[in-house]
Order: sequence, then structure tokens, then C-alpha cells
Amino acid sequence: MIEITTENLLFMIPVAVLIAVLFALYFHKKIMSMDKGTPEMQKISDAIETGAMAYLRRQYKTIGIISVIIAVLLALGGLFESTEDYLGYKVAIAFLIGAGFSILSGYIGMRISVKANIRTASAARISLGEAFKCSFRGGAISGIAVSALSLGGLFVVFFLYYLWIGDMTQTLHSVVGYAFGASFAALFAQLGGGIYTKAADVGADLVGKVEAGIPEDDPRNPAVIADLVGDNVGDCAGRGADIFESTAAEIIGSMVIGLAVMNAFGSGPLASYNWIFLPLVIIAFGLIFSLIGISVVRINDDDADVSKELNKGYYLTIALVIVGLIISTYVLLEPLIDNWFYYVFCGILGISLGLAIVFLTQYYTGDHKPVKSIAESSETGPATNIITGISVGLESTVMPVVCIVIAIIGTFLLGYYASPIAGQEVIFGLYGTAIGTVAMLGSSAFILAEDTFGPITDNAGGIVEMSNQPDEIRDRTDKLDSAGNTTKALTKGYAMGSAALAAFLLFAAYFEIIGEIQGKTIVEVMNVNLGNPLIFAGGLIGGVLVFFFASLAIRAVGTAAGEMIEEVRRQFREDPGIMEGTSDPDYAQCVDIATRGALKAMVAPAMLPIVVPVAFGLIYRFALPAELVHHTPSAVGGLIMVGTIVGIMMANFLNNGGGAWDNAKKFIESGQHGGKKSPAHAAAVVGDTVGDPFKDTAGPSIHVLVKLLATICLVTAVLYVPI
Repeated sequence: MIEITTENLLFMIPVAVLIAVLFALYFHKKIMSMDKGTPEMQKISDAIETGAMAYLRRQYKTIGIISVIIAVLLALGGLFESTEDYLGYKVAIAFLIGAGFSILSGYIGMRISVKANIRTASAARISLGEAFKCSFRGGAISGIAVSALSLGGLFVVFFLYYLWIGDMTQTLHSVVGYAFGASFAALFAQLGGGIYTKAADVGADLVGKVEAGIPEDDPRNPAVIADLVGDNVGDCAGRGADIFESTAAEIIGSMVIGLAVMNAFGSGPLASYNWIFLPLVIIAFGLIFSLIGISVVRINDDDADVSKELNKGYYLTIALVIVGLIISTYVLLEPLIDNWFYYVFCGILGISLGLAIVFLTQYYTGDHKPVKSIAESSETGPATNIITGISVGLESTVMPVVCIVIAIIGTFLLGYYASPIAGQEVIFGLYGTAIGTVAMLGSSAFILAEDTFGPITDNAGGIVEMSNQPDEIRDRTDKLDSAGNTTKALTKGYAMGSAALAAFLLFAAYFEIIGEIQGKTIVEVMNVNLGNPLIFAGGLIGGVLVFFFASLAIRAVGTAAGEMIEEVRRQFREDPGIMEGTSDPDYAQCVDIATRGALKAMVAPAMLPIVVPVAFGLIYRFALPAELVHHTPSAVGGLIMVGTIVGIMMANFLNNGGGAWDNAKKFIESGQHGGKKSPAHAAAVVGDTVGDPFKDTAGPSIHVLVKLLATICLVTAVLYVPI
């Protein structure tokens, strides 16, 4: 029998990545061998792919230029003796690698989506099961590849840096740059993609559905190709980068807390690297078990409940992740402390939080009372629809916050009471929260597979509609699309929950670095007293930053959508043959409007979480009187803390409010309250367009924002500590 040891578990990390890559390649081969459909289908699919690739090339060029500038600044920041251990060219290199891998993750998600959508549309001519197989496998490729890239990339960078530097503390200082780069690129990808997709969607809906009275994906609508392109660059490329960033940032934050635990033991056998390695091993188990969960999902007939089958795979995945959590925690921590199993319960609490957030999101955005109340209010017009939708969104923040509070307190107390060292309980408590966060992310490959499944089915439905396929085929893609809308909403909730735990984790890691610089413990420096006016001011800056960011993101969609609406109206007005079906609309012009609007508008809001905290910290550091300057690290901590709190609630409100508006419209389209083309439907379309930039632009981007706030401060912490 093979003995399970620390060395075996570490060896399992590259093995898990290799198996995952082979799994993804197998799925890719199967999908690429499937039929691509009729020439009409292929023409539409080619237009979608061309538009998506053109946008990504221009977006990635912008991200690349800004990334190089920031890398140069990080390198220059390490030229001083006081900062050389925390900034410099090593951090800059890790930053560029993290940003590059984040971009690659987004590209993988988008690329497989535009290859799978046409094949899903074609498979729908055979059966629902064949179409589901193609679309879910396409989503699985993205989920598996991104998760493998995140874990494998971090594993390789971490060990290469350790071999290069030879000191664990300095290695982690440098590798933090990897998390910063991942978060930075992910925010651009998520924000730019969100602006693009919603500008096209709003323009297509308001002019096509409401004014012209034509179906959602009618080929006569000039904005419809831009809308389908947006599904890929927003939901696939953006979310792929988001999940990559989440995994990388949270593992690194956990490793920094693990370093603090290790240092608490001083020297000796208990000061083991196992505290640092445990997060990596848990994620490796999660990747393997996600493959099993993905493999068991099957649809055999047209009457199958798609969401129910997806849930089976998810439940199996999280059950297996718990098994992996027990094994890895026992092997790595049992030799070190008696109460090692407390950390198993920490992980189970984190996993339970993910499950609870999924159920709550499903309640507020699915076919339940909140959505039905919005649909009912649509009968009295757009105003009451919007009022009810805002109310539902605000209400939806309550229970997720309660669950997050329970998870944070529960994991902290479990870790606290697991402490074998008197006086160091807080450090072990923070490690408990770290394990809860990482365990929650164990199923991220399956979650991303579900998420990418959504836009693939949405695109497939558009291709079927635009190529004038029979109603039976559209019914199949509609069924998949409906399930895909639910999974997209659920994954936003999952991302929000993980962002909440991760931001707290990174907040704690920030103070660990501050304490190390000052020669103190994290317990001594982790003091954010909001009764101090200097620190309270930092909290206000962090809170208003979230509001201003959301404002810029939503306004960008409104501006670009306005241009899109005018262009669609112009084409309808100047070329009557479009509506008559005797001439083709100019799709390329609408694609260009969405591209220009997204690229122009994404830079300012994406730079806010980088510029504001650094500028705030430096102003305090050099402008405050000498007797007050020691408050600077805590003031920056207050900015992170309040920004995180406001961001969690704002993201929840935007995601769930927007999702509820969307599904209220679909509920009416199913025949309720007068069905399609009724006054209630027109009101619901208006509500849906208001919710579009909420749920697909500002909300998902705030998930990244709260982590980027903590990450940038973690990297630049040395700048805020008085010499």
C-alpha cells in the first residue's frame, strides 16, 4: 500500500494539473469532431468569432501596455534600501506572469465558447442530450483549463522563486505580485467585457424588442451579432479571468497567513512548511474531484431537468472536496497539532457558505416569490417594475451577509480554539478562515464549467434563431439557455461569497506584512479603530470608491448603449429593406461601437482601486505630522475594510437585482401576465435593460475590485510604514 505523506501530496499537485489538462484536451477533441451545422449557422458563428477575437486583441493590447508601466513602477519601488525586500524586479516579474496567465485564462474561456456554440446549435437538431453534452463539455474545458492554469502556474512560480531566493518569507513577498497581476488583468477583462456585452444587449433589446417588436435574436436586428459577441467577451473571457484571479489571490493570501502560523512556533519541527502547503493541496484535490463531478452529469432525453442534473454533479463535487479536505488536513496538520480536525470543520463551513449563497441566489433570481413579484408589478408599468426590482435587490443582501458573518466568525473561532500556543490564538483563528476560504474554492472548476455553459447555450440559441431553424430546435436551445441563465446567476453569487472571505483573508495578510516590517506580530498591528478620525476618513474613502466605481461602470454601459440604439434606429430608418428581409443590416458597425465604447470606458474605473489606495496611503505617509504618521497603515487598513464591506453588499444588490429583473421578463415571456408583446412584457424589458449593467458589468467587477483593493495594499504595504 502506498503511504500518504506530505511529499506525496505535494507531488499530487502537478499530477492533478496534468490529469486536468489531459481531461480538457479529450473534451476539446470530442467537441471539435462534432458537426458544425448548416452554412447559414457557420456564417453567423464565424461573425461572432471574428468580432470576439478582434475585441480581445484590442483589449489585451491595452492591458499589456498598462501592465508593463505598472511592472516598471514596482521594479523602481525596490531601489531603496527600506523597500527592497518588498518591492523590486522580482515582484514586477511575478506581477507580469500573473497578469499574463489571467489574460490567457480569459482567452481560453472565450476561445472554447466560440467553438462550442455552433456545434451546440447543430447538435440541438439531433436531441437535447447531444446539445447539452456539447455545451457543458465546452464549459468544462474552460473551467478545467482555467483552474489547472491557476493552480499549476502558482505552483511553478512559487517553487521557482523559492529555488531562486532560498527564503520562504522573501519568496512569498515576491509571489504576492503574482496575485496582484492576476487581479489587475481580471478587473480589466471583467469590466471591459461587461461594458461591451451590456451595451450591445441593451441596444438590441430596446430597439428590437420594444420599438420594432421583433424577437430577441432576429437576424434583422443590426445589434444582434454584437450582443452574441458580448456573451463571449463578457461572460466567458471576463469570468475566466475572474475565477483565475480568485483562486490565485486566495491561495497566496492563505499561504501568507500560513507563514504567520509557522513563525508563531519559532523554530523546531512544528514550524513546518505544511501550514503554507495545505491550501495548495486542498485546491489540487478540488480540481481532481471537479473532474469527477463534471463526468457524472448526463442528459438522456428531451424531458430531463437540466438544472437538476447539474446540481447532482455539483453536490457530488462538494462531497468529494470534503473527503479531500479531511485527507489533506490530517496528513499535513495531524503531526503538528492535536486539534487538527478543527480545520476540517473550518473547511466544511466555507463549503457550506458556498452552498448557502447558491441557494439564496437561486431563490432571489429563480422562479420564486421575488421574481414573480417583479413580474406582477410590470402590469402597472416600467416604474413599478423598477421600484420592485430595486427593493428585491436590496432585500437580497440580508441573508448572504448573515451567512458570511456566520462563516467568518465560525471559522475564526474554530481556528482560535485549535491554537496550541497561548497568546497566538488570533493567528490560528485567521488561519481557520483561510482554510474555509480555500475549501470553498475547491469546486471552482465545476462552478466555472456551469458558468461558461450559460453563454455557450445563449449563443447557440441565437445561431438557431438567426439561421431560421424549426421551432423544435429552438425549444431545445431555449431549455438549455434557461438553465444557463440560472447557472450564471448562481456563479455570480458564488463569486461574491468567495470574494467576501478572500477580501477578509487578504486584509489579514496585509497586516501580517505590516507587522513583519515593524517587527511586531499581526495581533499587535491589526488595529483599525474607526473612532480615530484619521482612520475613519480612510473608511469613507474605501466606501465611496465602490460607489464611484459602480457609477462609472453603469454609466459606461448607458453611454455605449445610447450610441448602439441610435445606430440601430438609423439603419432601420435609412434602409427599410432590413425589416422587409430584402437587405442585410450592417452588423460590423454595431460591433465596432460596442468595442470602442468598452475600451474607452474601462480604463478609468479599472485604475481607481490601484490609484486611490496608493495615493491615499502616500499622502498620509508624507503629509501627516510626525507624531501622527504611525496611523497610516491602519488608515489604509480602514480603507480596505470598509471598501470590502460596502463592496460585498453593493455586488449582492447589483447581481441579484439584475438577475431578478432578467428572469421576471422571462417569466412573462413564458405566457404569464399577458406574455410576449403585452404591456407587462414591455415594462419588464425596460426593467431588464436597467438590470443588465447591474448584473453583468458593475456587480461582477466589484467581486474583483474588493480583492484588488486588498492585493494592491498587500504589495505596497512597505510604502505606508514610517521608517
